[in-house]
Amino acid sequence: MSKDKVQIFDTTLRDGEQVPGCKLDTTQKLVIAERLELLGVDVIEAGFPISSPGDFKSVAEIAKLIKNVTVCGLTRAVKKDIEVAAEALKYAKRPRIHTGIGTSESHIKFKFNSNKDAIIERAIEAVSYAKTFVEDVEFYAEDAGRTDNEFLARVCEAVIKAGATVLNIPDTTGYCLPEEYGAKIKYLRENVTGIDKAILSCHCHNDLGLATANSIAGVVNGARQIECTINGIGERAGNTALEEVVMILRQHPTLGLDTNINSKLLNDTSRMVSQKMGMIVQPNKAIVGANAFAHSSGIHQDGVIKNRETYEIIDPSDVGVNESSIVLTARSGRAALAYRAKIVGYELTKVQLDVVYQEFLKFADLKKEILDEDIHKIIELSGVEIENIA
Repeated sequence: MSKDKVQIFDTTLRDGEQVPGCKLDTTQKLVIAERLELLGVDVIEAGFPISSPGDFKSVAEIAKLIKNVTVCGLTRAVKKDIEVAAEALKYAKRPRIHTGIGTSESHIKFKFNSNKDAIIERAIEAVSYAKTFVEDVEFYAEDAGRTDNEFLARVCEAVIKAGATVLNIPDTTGYCLPEEYGAKIKYLRENVTGIDKAILSCHCHNDLGLATANSIAGVVNGARQIECTINGIGERAGNTALEEVVMILRQHPTLGLDTNINSKLLNDTSRMVSQKMGMIVQPNKAIVGANAFAHSSGIHQDGVIKNRETYEIIDPSDVGVNESSIVLTARSGRAALAYRAKIVGYELTKVQLDVVYQEFLKFADLKKEILDEDIHKIIELSGVEIENIA
């Protein structure tokens, strides 16, 4: 079965860096950008050039460094923004200007004190002006998630005529339900004249924990770009997590969708971004969390030891994790203890295991986790005579 390509637009260095305390210097950004290119992303949103001299410099240096990936700079629908972004991107092999404006009733009325017709005019002017600098222009309809579909379609049609090559449909506040967001993408696919000339893009926030689900709903309904970040970092509750959407598409081949991401680099890339940004990855984070392939329940451990697929739908090596972890706790059973004992050099018979297990339970009630060094002590205290062959 041939698969449709879903482009991965990584905004770790722009939207991801907007997290308080996550500011990166240019050198750090270059290291991450180089890794993102190696990872296989299609677009790197390098920053918001007009926002500061430091951001301008970072975008410019990334544009010079990156050879095989589109480098993108964000702007508002303001001429000066667009001019500065174009200057920062002038050395890029594949430059993209990402410009746009709010389209929801809330943004039009309270943010811009404007009206729908004026917003469309500003959108057309921004895209047309950006088009004089670069061929590849992405337009974002900020707060599209809460924008009336009919008006959103009018905006999209207008900016396509002005030359937009990508249409970003952001759920800026993370408000949409997956069926709502998917229906919005489907509506645009079916009601925007010239939609075949542009790529629909999902940019979903995680305020209600639905960013990944909404992005998947978007591509199932015709979007072909997902905007995301490593570890899902970003404003407020974060953005769509790159590693999640990549592995969802890969684990569900019946969707007929895939990306160019080298998934074996996901775990290492996650650690790199976490370390450089000072943002700890929660242990229970999907795909890249420390516990993503860890098992502590006796029933689960026994199943995984017999056949990994009993409780794991992803082979850890596919995302760059060496192996599943069997974590010994008070909930662990004999199978897990025997497995870990063998790793540290003890081949226990069933009779020996029964004796050692009773001593193990005493230890496990006192400690949250039994480490390899504890196993030696447990066997010694149990009185079982067995040679360590490690």
